[in-house]
Amino acid sequence: MQIVAIDGPAGAGKSTVARALAARLGLQYLDTGAMYRAVTLAAMRRGIDPADVEPVAALARQIDLDVSEAGVFVDGSDATAEIRSHAVTTAVSAVAANSAVRTEMVRRQREWAHERGGGVLEGRDIGSVVFPDAELKLYLTADPRVRAERRVAEAGGDVEESAAAIERRDHHDTSRDHGPLVEAHGAIVLDTSGLGIDEVVDRIEQLLERE
Repeated sequence: MQIVAIDGPAGAGKSTVARALAARLGLQYLDTGAMYRAVTLAAMRRGIDPADVEPVAALARQIDLDVSEAGVFVDGSDATAEIRSHAVTTAVSAVAANSAVRTEMVRRQREWAHERGGGVLEGRDIGSVVFPDAELKLYLTADPRVRAERRVAEAGGDVEESAAAIERRDHHDTSRDHGPLVEAHGAIVLDTSGLGIDEVVDRIEQLLERE
């Protein structure tokens, strides 16, 4: 089973790089962050406070969740655009810090990869928790200002506000008790600040050839 695990902070280019790499390698791609966003959206739709630990954990175990190249579907409805809303973005950190939710999402992520015989997975704890024995573990990062500019280019907004939001998200991700954002043991760190997508993917392919 070929697993490429890509971790890193918000705005480092993980999703774009992972999607492009998967296409080049002929593997399927999973955005694990979208899964936490989907749980967040499902909670909000039901009037559940995303910070309410037990109800959100129970919901995470119950919902029908499908994340693929076709989009994100929650209980059969297309939520691809809605999970990227400001409301979900603001609330997702609380859900991602919920240890019971993370346990359920890790179970689903491992099941996804085993069903497909591998894949390119990106998130915050893929190399450290989900697949610590992955064929290749990467930690993508970039200058904070560059990350903020990328986010604004994608979704609009103000660079300073985006930079502040990214800083808050980094703090949440690195300080949570369960599945914190860390450089996994054996991970290769790639700074994407001055690199284009194809350049990053080329470097990753070179690394895979050495494995």
